[in-house]
Amino acid sequence: MALESHIAELRDRHKALEREIEDQIHHPSSDDLQIAELKKQKLRLKEAIERLSSPRAA
Repeated sequence: MALESHIAELRDRHKALEREIEDQIHHPSSDDLQIAELKKQKLRLKEAIERLSSPRAA
């Protein structure tokens, strides 16, 4: 059960980053380096979610 809640938390953080990236992209004084870093964080979260969600190899 703890794993499921951890995955849910990661998904929530992933969605929050997605919203933040969209906000930054549409902001007139957005910083491309900051957007790139946010995208990297989002990708790392996605990879963690996929890794934790995939069935365990025997």
